[in-house]
Amino acid sequence: MSDTGRKDFSTKAKEEITPDSSKSTMDKAKESFTDTTDRVARGFQTDDSKGGAQQTFDKTQRAHDNEAHGGATGSIGDKVKNALGMDNK
Repeated sequence: MSDTGRKDFSTKAKEEITPDSSKSTMDKAKESFTDTTDRVARGFQTDDSKGGAQQTFDKTQRAHDNEAHGGATGSIGDKVKNALGMDNK
């Protein structure tokens, strides 16, 4: 179960398990778009306002994203907020 407006865990798991070679170009584009919007939503919502499962999942995804991008810090949501001048600094 995911929080409102977020990608459902079962959908995400199915996307991860399905090899890219068996996905259509449209499926890959849709998956990429929904992954990005989910990451943005993740960044705009504080961890303490999320359900327990969503909070754990998001922390795991942030760690994976940071590792995949050479240790880059900050979520996409943080970068968007910063670019829009909405950061808390």
